[in-house]
Amino acid sequence: MSDETFISQATLPNGIKILHRRRAGEVSHLALMVNAGMRDETSDENGLAHFIEHLVFKGTRRRKAYHILSCLENVGGDLNAFTTKEETCIHASFLKEHLNKAMDLFADVIFNSTFPENEMEKEKEVILDEINSYRDTPADEIFDEFENMLYRGHQLGRNILGTIDLVSNYTRDDIVRFHKSHYAPDRMIIACIGDVSFKDFKRMAEKCFASCQGQAVPFSRTPFVTLPAITQVEERTSHLTHVIIGGLAYPYNDDRKLKLILLNNILGGPGMNTRLNLNIREKYGFAYTIESQYNAYSDTGNYTIYMGVDPHSQEKSIELVFKELNKLMTQRLGTLQLSNAKKQLVGQVALSNESGMNDLLSIVRAGFFEEHIETLPETIAKLEKITSEDLLEIANEVFQRDSASLLIYKGQEEK
Repeated sequence: MSDETFISQATLPNGIKILHRRRAGEVSHLALMVNAGMRDETSDENGLAHFIEHLVFKGTRRRKAYHILSCLENVGGDLNAFTTKEETCIHASFLKEHLNKAMDLFADVIFNSTFPENEMEKEKEVILDEINSYRDTPADEIFDEFENMLYRGHQLGRNILGTIDLVSNYTRDDIVRFHKSHYAPDRMIIACIGDVSFKDFKRMAEKCFASCQGQAVPFSRTPFVTLPAITQVEERTSHLTHVIIGGLAYPYNDDRKLKLILLNNILGGPGMNTRLNLNIREKYGFAYTIESQYNAYSDTGNYTIYMGVDPHSQEKSIELVFKELNKLMTQRLGTLQLSNAKKQLVGQVALSNESGMNDLLSIVRAGFFEEHIETLPETIAKLEKITSEDLLEIANEVFQRDSASLLIYKGQEEK
């Protein structure tokens, strides 16, 4: 196995896991992911994980906000972060000679942030604007609201941003308490893709992170219990009707995950030749946009089919979607169809991985679930073994109509 395929890994004495893939080129990519996200908040902590993601860049015991933002920007690097329902991540891309600088910065902001109160108040306004902006964009809002509906009553059924009331009233003590409870070294992975040896990367990691300590807290999450499907319709003032059809699916480390990824790609993935796009948008012109997704969490998952349609076409479009799902449950793919679908998925994954950061983020998340992180050749080998019968079985497990939920933002029909 070549150096550019093999993923090396080790664990530092304090529990931080390190992952590394050597890849030739002038640019290196670094990510630090914490196994803590919105799901780990209590109901009165909603939005804290995302708030901390903002605040770690606002000052440490060694650096002011300006110096944090300038550290990599001054040498042409790119620094960013994101929060999901289960993880928080900071990541950066930069010229390879600045890897040590980036690692030192990451260690500082994750373990030494001071969360200054004056910066907190300014950042509250930024997040409140983010919440309002998201509410003004129904094509974005509907995805979060669908998961809130699907996982209602569970931690997964909350918004990552939190609420206006909660965010407005958080104090520095709230931030410090959540950070102390969840930012433990044994819940972290730091990963790198770049033209550096694993030996040198490990040495830098030990230098920058070995002294970083945190309070070990027992890690547990409330498992999600399946709920009945539900349909919800909301009247909106927009001219477009937004629809999501979806339901529960497999968790991240389920053996059937790759089969569902392939099936979803056939149904409504990023290609223009997906079944949904060809048969609803191109053939009938009903949908302004239509796509499907598969999202996997640690103990559950979901699939979604989103479309923006003219209000007059809403019911016809929904029926056409279920017609396509029924085809996947009843009609076996031919040999050529299956072969082409596999080639398309392999090509899309390979193109995505050309972006070292996309590749890295996929690797670092897998590190929380897998002892051995699957390489692209290994994934391709598994993909080649998938049969048409496998896809029929998966479709019948996931796409049954009586287990599908619907969320509709109904637009105003022109009179």
